Amino acid sequence: MFQMLRDREPRTRADLAAATGQARSTIAARIDLLMAAGLIVPAGEATSTGGRPPATFAFNPAAKAVLAVDLGATHARIALTDLAGQILAEADAPLAIAEGPDAVLGWVAEQGDALLASSGWGHDRLAGVGVGLPGPVEHSTGHPIMPPIMPAWDHVDAPGILRRHFDAPVLVDNDVNVMALGEHRTAWPNVSDLLFVKVATGIGSGIVADGTLTRGAQGAAGDIGHIAVMGAEEVPCRCGNFGCLEAIASGQAVADKLRAEGLDAHRGSDVIHLVRSGNLAASAAVRQAGRDIGIVLAACVSMLNPSLIVIGGVLADAGEHLIAGIREVVYRRSLPLATQHLRIVTSETGGKAGVLGASAMVVDHVLSPEAIDAIAGAV
Repeated sequence: MFQMLRDREPRTRADLAAATGQARSTIAARIDLLMAAGLIVPAGEATSTGGRPPATFAFNPAAKAVLAVDLGATHARIALTDLAGQILAEADAPLAIAEGPDAVLGWVAEQGDALLASSGWGHDRLAGVGVGLPGPVEHSTGHPIMPPIMPAWDHVDAPGILRRHFDAPVLVDNDVNVMALGEHRTAWPNVSDLLFVKVATGIGSGIVADGTLTRGAQGAAGDIGHIAVMGAEEVPCRCGNFGCLEAIASGQAVADKLRAEGLDAHRGSDVIHLVRSGNLAASAAVRQAGRDIGIVLAACVSMLNPSLIVIGGVLADAGEHLIAGIREVVYRRSLPLATQHLRIVTSETGGKAGVLGASAMVVDHVLSPEAIDAIAGAV
């Protein structure tokens, strides 16, 4: 019954009884429990068909708050949201994940406390914390596992550290999985099969299949940045292998190539600046990166048959150059049936995809049917 109400549409007791098939007395008792928990509130009266107008009830997204955290290789963003994923306050900062868990999670704790205080929320009204990390994360534990760009993070109990500080449930996942969830829920909720690709300091993807985020057996699904690309066998990758897609087509890889040609490029954002300034070498390098990414995505299209590929991350801000290169190869190399209705687009949520997804991850957990039954039973 509560899952129906999460669409925020007011309903009467009779509406809920008709939709669920439950007795009016059962509906009334559950409404009382959910109201006592603050999860639903009165929403006025429905139109009367004779006699006293019936009362309506609706989901109350302001019952609790969520802290949503997006940690990248060189940036950090944190947002306070309600239970509908609406951002109430946010903060961001340049922060290298390589500084280690003490510094990075300390920043999360400090900024989380500041957002709660400035918005008038206490820790007692915090439903949970969601975090995206830029490396492989074991889904069952939330622990990063041998992350290539995260020294000193291997097997760190990030959920436990933050749980002890905030005294709330903490969920941790790979950053691209979280971004895929945020993009899907916010911009493409009616698309059942979607591939979100982040092209930034590294490259990764999040897979939505049949409307559900797919993580694989241990949470490593979608790690396309470390798929080998033919012709790049001599290029070393920071993962320890050679010829990985990330080593030749990430924002950092493109910046390194341009710097070797004498251009002032040290990171992906410098590449974007050069492209927007009309630099032909930078534009050509980004388009070639798109072609290289397209080779891997063509295989993904044949395997997964998504109807939508969304490109995000800093290099997606290079206008049509990156997308053009990707489309050029994917549409040429994939079978016509797989690309018949395939769209390849840039992210609509942009830099907010991570925090939107982290919020959705927590909300799905704390408002699951099992969690709601437990809350109602404790009232």
